Amino acid sequence: LELGIKRSQLFRWRRELQSKGEVAAFRGPGAKPLDERDEIARLKRELERVKEERDILKKAAAYFARELS
Repeated sequence: LELGIKRSQLFRWRRELQSKGEVAAFRGPGAKPLDERDEIARLKRELERVKEERDILKKAAAYFARELS
């Protein structure tokens, strides 16, 4: 085609638009798919929880080390 875009690519974009809707199909350059963003958000929440647990365990270990001395 004139713009250097293959016909198959145009059809794929059309299918994506029809199946996912305009927001998902035209999410902009560098935007991650919605499910990937959800997974990243979930992992960030889990990381915060694990860091909090680690900090609690560090404090408990220091406390019990003092008790044994």
